[in-house]
Formats: sequence, C-alpha cells, structure tokens
Amino acid sequence: MRKGDRLPPRGRGAGFNPPNRFESSHHDLDLEQVEDDADYLAALGRPVTEFLPDRSRSLICKNDSPDVGYEVSLNPYRGCEHGCIYCYARPTHEYLGFSAGLDFETRILVKHDAPELLRRELMAPGWKPRVLGCSGVTDPYQPVERRLRLTRRCLEVLAEFRQAVTIVTKNRLVTRDLDLLGELAHHQAAGVMLSMTTLDAKLAGQLESRTSRPAAKLEAIRTLTGAGIPTGVMVAPVIPGLTEHEMPSILEAATRAGATHASYVLLRLPMAVAGLFEEWLDRHRPAAKAKILGRIRATRDGRLNDSRFGVRMRGEGPIADLIRQVFHVNCRQLGLNQGPWPVSAAAFWRPLVPGQEQQMRLFE
Repeated sequence: MRKGDRLPPRGRGAGFNPPNRFESSHHDLDLEQVEDDADYLAALGRPVTEFLPDRSRSLICKNDSPDVGYEVSLNPYRGCEHGCIYCYARPTHEYLGFSAGLDFETRILVKHDAPELLRRELMAPGWKPRVLGCSGVTDPYQPVERRLRLTRRCLEVLAEFRQAVTIVTKNRLVTRDLDLLGELAHHQAAGVMLSMTTLDAKLAGQLESRTSRPAAKLEAIRTLTGAGIPTGVMVAPVIPGLTEHEMPSILEAATRAGATHASYVLLRLPMAVAGLFEEWLDRHRPAAKAKILGRIRATRDGRLNDSRFGVRMRGEGPIADLIRQVFHVNCRQLGLNQGPWPVSAAAFWRPLVPGQEQQMRLFE
C-alpha cells in the first residue's frame, strides 16, 4: 500500500504497519490491485484482533533501568488492544516478528498460564520480595482481560502471598478487582496509578482509541480511594504542543477524585513510534504538526527521541524545565506526593504447601 493511499482503520490507533527493523524485506499492499474487492477493502478498514498463545516459561521480568521505578514486573499480555498511538512499547512487538503498528494492537500474545508461572516463581527459594510493577510494557486491563481474567487470577496469587504490587493502567476495569486489591492494601501491598493523557474525551478517543475515557478514569480513582486503596495519577505522556497545557487541570481533577500521588512522563517516540505518531498527526492535527514536532525536538536535543537514562522520561531544555516546574508547583499546591508511595514488600509470606502444616507441628 502506498503511503498516500493508506486507509486508517476505524477504532485503531495506528494507520498502518511500518516495516519490522529486524526483517530484511517488507510487503506493501498496492490498493490498485484490489480496488474492486469491496470485502477485502472493508477488512482492511476493520482489522480483527487475533489472540495468540505465548509459550514463555517465566513471568516475572527483571529491570535494571535506573529511571523506571521498579526492579521486577509482570505482564500477562504482549501487545495491547488499547492502541495508544504514542505507546513506547510498540517496538517490543518487532522482537516477535510483528510490526510496531497495527500488529501491536491486533495481534496480542496471551500468557494463559501466567498465574501458575507466577505461583512457581514466588515459591522459589531464591525469590527476593520486592514490589512488582504490573504493566510497564502493556496494559494488564486491556479489553480482553474482561473475558480472560488473567490479571485477576494473578492478583489472586499475589494476595495469597501478600506480594506487593503497583498497577499502572488506562482502564477503569481495574475497579472490578477491588476485593483483591483491598485485601493486598490491608497489608500495604497494593497501589494503583491511573494513566491520563488528556481530559478532552474526543482527543483521548483519537490518541488512545480503546482506553477508558477521562471521566471514567477519574471515577476509577474515586472508587479505588473510596475502597482504601492507595491511588495516584500518572500524567502520561505529556505531549508538547498538544497536551502539556492540561497538566494542571489533570492534577486538580485527579486530586478532587481522591488521588494522593502523581507522576508524569514526557512523550517518548522510539524507533517506529516516531513515524506512526507523525502519520497520526497528518490525520488528526495536520495544521499543528510542525509546531508539535518542533516542541518535541526542543525537549530532545533536536531529535524526536532520546533514549538516555535520566533524560528519556523527562527531557531537557527550557520547555522540559517548564513542564517539570509546572508539575512540582501544582503537586505542592494540591497536596500531592506528601509522603512516599505507601506500598511495601514487608508483608510477603509463603503459604504452607499441603502436608507442611503437619510437619511444622512436630517442632511445636
């Protein structure tokens, strides 16, 4: 398909599949060859989501990046139906032989045995209790979770072990699991961050087509805090020239809903994501494209992305400094981040396996 002939699929973030950087060849569809095939063209406009089995033999991933905020994480899914056009995780799909574009949001790998893998790893003598990050790559509450319930089953295992977890999500579906999150929070072992990019429902629908809308995210914060679960807001990503001006409003709305903590991440456009985002601007903000890209480059030393640790999450330069100042001033005025994030791994314990209880009685 020639670039000028691309048909943006309805309900999807990406408008096309860019080449996989690891593949030596790439097939482009020429629409002139199928212009009379109405069914085929209709299918291009509404690609069906495929759910493929993930045969991974471990679930907990280790992280040594100094600016992520956690050492270990779990992701029941790879790829994400939410289809956020800006998602920095899109290039991870290329390691699987897929594209960072439409493939990332329509070809989802599912770890069906995630709860069993999690239990095995938490039972291992070498497991060192630490706070787990749930997400980090893809959203654990993306739409298919309603049906598969893998995240909930993992939470059941975490509750059994009192294993601490911090969840980051863009979906109010997280409130379905109030019972398990509340049980963990009783041991200071659970917290949730709702990720918000904008309060504009229309813009949210264009940027992150299948996430919960802003009002629903705020309601989720209200529900979680009402249940005694530590909850915060992550203003992410902050898009210079498009959403940066909304930061004070997002922080204020989240605080009114009950959020006690906040963070933010500046837009990141690694590898194929840059081209996808530029194509999105052509479709949705053509008149503002030059301004937005210019402001992004102003925070990334003249580039669209800067992968250096310590810089990639916040950027640098006058615009990045102003965003940072606005964030801290508003957090101080709203009373956010008054103490450390109240999630700790101190309550972790391993439940007794069948027969072990009788053995322990011998020592009483």
